[in-house]
Amino acid sequence: MSTPDWIAHAEGNGRQVPAQARQLAGRLSTLFEQDSLIAGRLNDAQRRLALANERLWSGLHPEAFGLIYDGAAPAGHSQIAALIDASPGGRPASQTAVLRALQEAHWAIRRAFHAYQDASEERRQLAADVGEVIREFISALTRAGWTEDQARNADVHQLAGSTERIGREEPGR
Repeated sequence: MSTPDWIAHAEGNGRQVPAQARQLAGRLSTLFEQDSLIAGRLNDAQRRLALANERLWSGLHPEAFGLIYDGAAPAGHSQIAALIDASPGGRPASQTAVLRALQEAHWAIRRAFHAYQDASEERRQLAADVGEVIREFISALTRAGWTEDQARNADVHQLAGSTERIGREEPGR
């Protein structure tokens, strides 16, 4: 595996990685892992929203509710449509069954939406924390002689586990 340019440059100049920068890199690495987990929660909530919405409206004909009363309009394809189209006896399900299915879809959408909002807010707050730690991290490296560009492009996961100088073997290797 080839050594990234910033590590080779740091090795050639013997650039120090201050303890504070290693600590900040470790904190950033942890924050990035947290962000990945939050992104997974956002994706899950979005998937649950889509599934609940499909139960509600997938192919549902705009005049489907007429079936409850006269059985004339095709309802489409969804959990609600199946209740409206016909029960095993060839008649539409009761209004109570349809309303129960609507209520279940409503609460599934509401729960998924709140999960999405909570994860979005947590991610927004995390982004603010990441920005502050990055500012401190870049400052620590530039004080140690790194250019701002080198500091901005540094691999925080690498630096979080680095030894005193870049390029020395990590413990356990």
